[in-house]
Amino acid sequence: MSKAERTREFIIQKSAPLFNIKGYENTSLSDIQQVTKLTKGAIYGNFSDKNELAAASFEYSCSQITERIKAILANSSTATEGLIAYGNYYVEKWETVFNKGGCPMLNAAVEADDSLDYLRENVRRSVKRFIDLLTSTIEKGKSANEFSKDVNAEEYATLIFSIVEGNILLAKTMNDPKYFQLAVNRIKKIAETELKV
Repeated sequence: MSKAERTREFIIQKSAPLFNIKGYENTSLSDIQQVTKLTKGAIYGNFSDKNELAAASFEYSCSQITERIKAILANSSTATEGLIAYGNYYVEKWETVFNKGGCPMLNAAVEADDSLDYLRENVRRSVKRFIDLLTSTIEKGKSANEFSKDVNAEEYATLIFSIVEGNILLAKTMNDPKYFQLAVNRIKKIAETELKV
């Protein structure tokens, strides 16, 4: 990795939590300069504008959480175990989730819904990738005769994703991690009853 690539990566890594906490619109160049300790010229020498940096930071944040969940699903011995472990990640890591501003997909989706055209398509792609990851897990459960062949994997993946994201929203809004456990309880019930053969 060249020095320029390292600098670019450093800027993204430092800026990503800032965008997630303060918002994409509310994060200023001076905020970015403060966390990176770099000049405006150094930042804009690596990015054409704040929007390009914001989009790269969003992708970085999403890739971090997606890779963690991928590892959790891959290390689970069954699809049921994987889906429950996905929900449990937030129960176990709620302080980290809170301190980093919540879920980057959820935050960006809310902010990009009515504005931030440059980010909207990135958000859609990230949500789709995440739902595809859960869909694949449910399909594996179907192939292993763990789940009914009649189950619509994408529909249930979307439901499970929605439950987790909704409970992240509630947990952050109410400043109470109990909502993460509610998500796990519901996912467990879905995996152990609705999806079963």
